[in-house]
Amino acid sequence: MMIFPSKRCFITGGGSGIGRGLAVALARQGTRVIIAGRRIEALQEVCKANPGIEAYALDITDRSALVRAAIEVPGKFGAVDCLVNNAGVQRMHDLKKSMPLDFCDLEIDTNLRSLMSCTAAFLPHLLAQPSARIVNVTSGLAYVPYAVMPVYCATKAALRSFTLSLRHQLRTTAVRVIELSPPAVSTELHDYMGPKGRGIGIPLEEFVREAMEALNSGSEEIHVANAKNLFANPVESFARLNG
Repeated sequence: MMIFPSKRCFITGGGSGIGRGLAVALARQGTRVIIAGRRIEALQEVCKANPGIEAYALDITDRSALVRAAIEVPGKFGAVDCLVNNAGVQRMHDLKKSMPLDFCDLEIDTNLRSLMSCTAAFLPHLLAQPSARIVNVTSGLAYVPYAVMPVYCATKAALRSFTLSLRHQLRTTAVRVIELSPPAVSTELHDYMGPKGRGIGIPLEEFVREAMEALNSGSEEIHVANAKNLFANPVESFARLNG
């Protein structure tokens, strides 16, 4: 069986949810994994439970921190040949109500701008490797928005567009660009909804199993579970999702 060919992978938002799940799965296959996030305690907990994973404290919304990370991570842990842009936040917004003009800033900055900046910071290093990969974690909602989450869905649609452009521009290099679009997954992403949040989506283990099968097969466009249907049938899916 083929396995994902990364020797050392840097994953943003790796202390919980999808990032943690992918980190654990990659480490079990023999990849050295560095997980990044703001909550160092959460990162250390993952590392303690999973040999082969190491932690790097990082706020990806801080541009100067990203510049440092692109130098310090390879310097401390060794050459990185895979960047997984995973960090993200999700909120609901009722656009009929009066809102502050910065209501969209948190999601745009975390889900989109920071991932673009992280890519720009690490790309010179990745281009210097014999072979490398960038994995952008979008969402099934990049293709079909859930209208109660207008900003989150818009950021994921924009990240999908950025991923296509990035892949095209890097097509003659040794850096491959992969889009991984999850369906709703039962993780901490939905904790802002209260106790019901963890009941939303498929189990994390189910997502990771299907995602890793696709990554190991060499796919560049990976739509997991219901994200396949959202991608294939956007008009019907929009009516059903927002009905």
